Amino acid sequence: MDLAGRPGQPVYAAGAATVVYAGMLAGRQLVSLAHPGGLRTTYEPVEASVRVGQRVAAGAVIGQLAAGHSGCAAAACLHWGAMWGPASRADYVDPLGLLASTPIRLKPLHG
Repeated sequence: MDLAGRPGQPVYAAGAATVVYAGMLAGRQLVSLAHPGGLRTTYEPVEASVRVGQRVAAGAVIGQLAAGHSGCAAAACLHWGAMWGPASRADYVDPLGLLASTPIRLKPLHG
C-alpha cells in the first residue's frame, strides 16, 4: 500500500513491536517490525530513528518519510506492507485491515 505524504513527515509503528531491520535494503531505506503473534510490518522509504532489537509501542515514531519511492505521484509516499510468518515464507496481507475492524453488514436478498 502506498500512502501519500511529505518528506520529513514522521512515520509511526502500526502496533507494539520489536525492530528487526532498520537500514538500507536493495538501495532503499527500510524499517521492519515484528509484532506479537507473527505479524511483520515494513515501512519504506524511511530514515530510521530506531535500531534493531529496540522495542517500540503502538504509535511510536520509527523514522521520517524520505522522498524517492518510485511510482509515487506525491512529494513522498510511504510504502507500507504487512505479512504473516517468516520473511522467507511470508503471506502478504492488506495492511488496511490492521487499522480498524470493519463491521460486516449483510443486506437482505430480497426487498
